Amino acid sequence: MSPAANAMMKAWVMKAVGRDLEYAELPMTPPAAGEAIVEVAGCGLCHTDLSFLDHGVKTRAELPLVLGHEIAGIVREAGDGVDSSLLDRPVIVPAVLSCGECEVCREDQRRICAAQIMPGNDRHGGFASHVTVPARYLCPVDDALLETHELWQLSIVSDAVTTPFQAIKRSKLRKGDLAVFIGAGGIGIHGVQIAAAAGAAVVALDVDPAKLEIARAAGASAVIDVRDKPFKEIRKQVAAECKQAGARRTQWKIYETSGTKSGQETAFGLINHGARVAIVGFTMDRLEIRLSNLMAFDATVTGNWGCDPALYPEVLSWVADGRIKLAPYVERFPLAEINRVIDSARRHKLEKRAVLTP
Repeated sequence: MSPAANAMMKAWVMKAVGRDLEYAELPMTPPAAGEAIVEVAGCGLCHTDLSFLDHGVKTRAELPLVLGHEIAGIVREAGDGVDSSLLDRPVIVPAVLSCGECEVCREDQRRICAAQIMPGNDRHGGFASHVTVPARYLCPVDDALLETHELWQLSIVSDAVTTPFQAIKRSKLRKGDLAVFIGAGGIGIHGVQIAAAAGAAVVALDVDPAKLEIARAAGASAVIDVRDKPFKEIRKQVAAECKQAGARRTQWKIYETSGTKSGQETAFGLINHGARVAIVGFTMDRLEIRLSNLMAFDATVTGNWGCDPALYPEVLSWVADGRIKLAPYVERFPLAEINRVIDSARRHKLEKRAVLTP
């Protein structure tokens, strides 16, 4: 008999928009073919979770639902067809799990797989003691990495680290480029350190001086406090920092990681010849832009949905050799305190990425 049969998992459940999560004990079922049950070591709190809770973004699965998609844990049970070597292995659960079988997956376009599964959106997620997920793209964690990192810390690799990593990789960032990050907190701080490690001159923009100082310590060559600053002055200052750093004066790489209307407007306004803009943050707000600038400057704008699971091992190698640091940017909280932590996130009182541990 499956260990999951007749077992219960402890979880915090979203039952309605704008309400606190509720504690529940939910029945576990044996994993289906191709699935695995992961005992959660930690699950990061993401802006997307707040979007579901507060901002009118609907989950694809019906409520009630367990949120949480930044998950690390240990595989405790596997269904038919799953590699048995995964059992009892520490793993990172990709935030977006593609099917691996369809046409776009076979073309290495896994990000747009129509059958993809996102924990905490398509099915129960990681704010629980256990989560059941497709096993195909679970990313094993080497024992050597766990000598320098705790497994709960690695949960943020699932989104906060891999998502900007993919955006940077797709933008073809080169040594000597100017990389502009609009929003230096959350996923932005990891983008800053990844771009700096890749040899770019990094300029971080934010409205919070404390976040800007953290970005400077993470590798930004310059920081700009944009609160109440006219856009023309912002652009002029970015150009001055580009010149000061000796970076390329064209082909700026601009990463919108704030998930705000003003941030997206700034990103489009900074377009120059050959620029590449990556929209990494999310907002429900609409904005008015002049698309003809893309034509006039021969520029490119891309969206960035999660990260291809195929990139996760490369990201872990960067973590292992210190190019990507996690410990300074994460803080651990008991899962039982999740509603208090969410309230702190709403009031912008969290200085680091919160990881909830059962």
